[in-house]
Amino acid sequence: MQEQKIKLIWDFRGPAAAKTAEHHEKHLKEYIVHEQLELKITGYSHLNEMHSFAFIVVPESQMPKVRDALKPHRGELYNE
Repeated sequence: MQEQKIKLIWDFRGPAAAKTAEHHEKHLKEYIVHEQLELKITGYSHLNEMHSFAFIVVPESQMPKVRDALKPHRGELYNE
């Protein structure tokens, strides 16, 4: 059985939210390379002009390590 994946999310609000979320994804990609994570799923989304978010998807077994290192605002189960 394949391990459950967790989507860790950072929310950004305000007029600069979109640019901040896009920039934050660059740091998430750098973290993946540095930590040699097996998944390479990151992204960002613009919900409206005042709320955007960036995310990284990690295996459930790696979630505590990534959560403690990067301090996401929230998380949810990831379905491909």
